Amino acid sequence: MELLLLSSSRTPAGYLTDYLPEIRAFAGGIRRALFVPFAAVRLPWEEFARRVAEASGFALTIAGEASDLNDYELIIVGGGNTFQLLKQCRERGVLQAIHSRVSQDKAKYLGWSAGANLACPTIKTTNDMPIVDPGSLEALGLIPFQVNPHYVSVSLPGHHGETRDERLEEFAHANPDLPVIGLPEGDWIRVAGNSIELRGPHRATWFEGARPPTPMGAGRLPPLFGDRK
Repeated sequence: MELLLLSSSRTPAGYLTDYLPEIRAFAGGIRRALFVPFAAVRLPWEEFARRVAEASGFALTIAGEASDLNDYELIIVGGGNTFQLLKQCRERGVLQAIHSRVSQDKAKYLGWSAGANLACPTIKTTNDMPIVDPGSLEALGLIPFQVNPHYVSVSLPGHHGETRDERLEEFAHANPDLPVIGLPEGDWIRVAGNSIELRGPHRATWFEGARPPTPMGAGRLPPLFGDRK
């Protein structure tokens, strides 16, 4: 499988700007892509596609139904609300179609924010509010761990609720067999077959079971795909 999962679409440099060299290398000369805009709630999907096409240089076609995927070797899933994205993908039959195309190496998968969440086993580590009922929290399961996009490790003055770290530690305790990576903005995950690497300028954080959160720099992630000792 070939996946490129970005924490976000925006950095101080602009919309997708910092990611473009990695995106172009990942695409490998592909210029046409199927765009899945369903995470957008207030932004019209046609406008969303126009912005992504303008920033990336890809010629985009908006996904409508499962059969649309058959003609494309690159699937791009934009950000927004993850619950809305999953609901639309499931109702349109697109969820299983994406899984089949990508898992069989017939298409590459590029996603950011909600699009990165969708590649996980579930969407339980999204930061979004459940504005719709997606029918189930199970997602594509293309990677064997969870992603928390837009990850920050901060405690805001005057805020007495749980921090992001505390929330993710709760998830790790409740789901000891399902690790989570807190992925800061500007970082990304590159999947090529059984190789999964963290890339980007910032240190991410790995949450697993009852173990203390582990900061990690760029490089291959901990043993995955059932090769744990």
